[in-house]
Amino acid sequence: MAAQRLGKRVLSKLQAPSRARGPGGSPGGLQKRHARVTVKYDRRELQRRLDVEKWIDGRLEELYRGREADMPDEVNIDELLELESEEDRSRKIQGLLKSCTNPTEDFVQELLVKLRGLHKQPGLGQPSPRGDRSLSPIQDRARTAPP
Repeated sequence: MAAQRLGKRVLSKLQAPSRARGPGGSPGGLQKRHARVTVKYDRRELQRRLDVEKWIDGRLEELYRGREADMPDEVNIDELLELESEEDRSRKIQGLLKSCTNPTEDFVQELLVKLRGLHKQPGLGQPSPRGDRSLSPIQDRARTAPP
């Protein structure tokens, strides 16, 4: 039994790609590891936003079935979150859905409930004024501030 396990280990090592490759796949060094990307946004919050976006897309497809050309291009969650009251949000959503012939009241109410648990994401998906997305808004302001 131990011999079988040992045999499997040896066999798997023989079949595995060589670890003695340098950068670019050349032999002679250790395999180059990929750097981890760090995210400054809360993963749960981003997942909630993604879930709401998917829900919006699915519901809009239902509401505009057969008339996809009339569907709004985007329901911007951040723009809705910037509005002061739910009444303002409701009016904004209804304005986006004015071309819909199906009843939209349920969609609007459900979306308002889903928006209550979300927070505006500063800088998420917004390019800096110079179009350089590699800098945070603070870094960009520091770079472009007069000396």
